[in-house]
Amino acid sequence: VEDQRARWERKRSRTAKELLETEHKYLEQLDLVLTYFVTILKAKGTLKPAVLETIFGPLESLYSASHVLSLHLEKGNLGPGLENFCQSLDLYGHYAENLEHANKTLKEQVRKNKSFRRFKKLQETRPQFQGRQLEDLLPLPLQRLHQYKHFFRDLLENTNPDTAEYQKLTKTVKSVCEVSHWVQDIFDKRENSLQLLRVQKLLKGQKTRVLAAERWYIREGWLLVVPAKGEELKRRMFFLFSDILIAAKPCHPLHLLNSNKLSCQAVYPLHQCSVDKVFGHTWSQGGLLSLSFPHKTLLLMSSNQQEINDWYWSLTAAVRWASR
Repeated sequence: VEDQRARWERKRSRTAKELLETEHKYLEQLDLVLTYFVTILKAKGTLKPAVLETIFGPLESLYSASHVLSLHLEKGNLGPGLENFCQSLDLYGHYAENLEHANKTLKEQVRKNKSFRRFKKLQETRPQFQGRQLEDLLPLPLQRLHQYKHFFRDLLENTNPDTAEYQKLTKTVKSVCEVSHWVQDIFDKRENSLQLLRVQKLLKGQKTRVLAAERWYIREGWLLVVPAKGEELKRRMFFLFSDILIAAKPCHPLHLLNSNKLSCQAVYPLHQCSVDKVFGHTWSQGGLLSLSFPHKTLLLMSSNQQEINDWYWSLTAAVRWASR
């Protein structure tokens, strides 16, 4: 038991030391943004207060929370430090929610505001920035949140469960994980919106509505459609979403406007679909899937065994999701 406690203590001391060292580095980087951008921009009035607030969000509050945490860590007061830190964790979620808007506003100001563009360029040439741009520094709080999760988990694993500090660490890990999920959800939704928009732009015209609330992009790829009457195989691009499957074919390469686009051939709702492997159960060459809808059966083929398996599992999961 004594040996175990000694090992815990050694690991815990190493983690606490690394947490403090990286916290100092993180604070230095935040300080660069606050000193050379926020404070001076406020004083000069180069940006309107609302624009300044949009670009930097709650960065000053995040800096204050981390500064207080580092002071507690320096004194070895982990418990009180964590209690204080947990109260400001929501700031990371709000910062993530604002980040896309912040980046758009920053780009807009660089493009439109000549004095801000000059100011930004001048500040970024300072040796303290080491060649980094403001855009590189704005995501730092979210990167740090990810690091906190691992540091606090390591501390928890190497803390005696009978202590009050263990309870505080348990609460902190839970809170950090909740905020991390919140942040990840924001990024997942943003990425999904970009994918939906990309597919919408790929399809000719606006007849097929890809953009829809609660719709999730899953995958896409070329598959061969096996016709019912012995005609030749048709190569089609398929887009799989959480509720529909879209089949499309390339537009004519000489078309003036749509030569790089796809023409939608069919949209299949998944809530009344069943998926079966016709062949492709063994590691033979390729495979064939059968998709049964109320008024149609679709046979999809690929010469790639792995691809047909991936499509089978993706379609099965999507049908299960759509039928809920």
